[in-house]
Amino acid sequence: MLESHFYDGLVEAGCDEAGRGCLAGAVYAAAVILPPDYQNALLNDSKQLTERRRYQLRTEIERDAVAWAVGIVSPEEIDQINILNASILAMHRALDQLAVRPQAIIVDGNRFKPYYPPLSEGKKEALPHTTIVKGDGKYLSIAAASILAKTYRDDYMNRLAEEYPQYDWLSNKGYPTKKHRAAIKEFGITPYHRRSYNLLGDGQLSFDFGE
Repeated sequence: MLESHFYDGLVEAGCDEAGRGCLAGAVYAAAVILPPDYQNALLNDSKQLTERRRYQLRTEIERDAVAWAVGIVSPEEIDQINILNASILAMHRALDQLAVRPQAIIVDGNRFKPYYPPLSEGKKEALPHTTIVKGDGKYLSIAAASILAKTYRDDYMNRLAEEYPQYDWLSNKGYPTKKHRAAIKEFGITPYHRRSYNLLGDGQLSFDFGE
């Protein structure tokens, strides 16, 4: 069973992202506040769950959470600010949308930037935050955020796959598989590809974008 909280006595939001290593598509992040002492023995890192279980748990998370939200950063923004900054920005955007304001934040991984909630009380202070390596396998709210980020991003990539079926996004969700890179080599890139990435996997950023 994962831990219910990190900060004692504070309203705590867990954050995680999905799609950081993809060649195409936006990066998604989620923020989730669960009830105090919430329990769900099935919650775990989204990568450890089947697709069917992830979607089942998404329904439960959205039903049970005190608040939840999803933030998105586009491929164009990723190219402008890099994927680390984009991943953090997606988490900040998710936090901005929470219907309940958290008092602290726990984040999967080891990098984050101070989050300043929308100004509402005449003062602007960053919320306390803690980064936790493999936190999606340790804390319920981070695991819940990983599931929401993953499933909502998968929905998005499935929609893009209808527009561009040759890249096999239904299966690879934009990650750098051999089939995905072979399609890039044969058909070129789409408006959803991240141009700052090594799209062909050849160690060089010399792809001809056809401009």
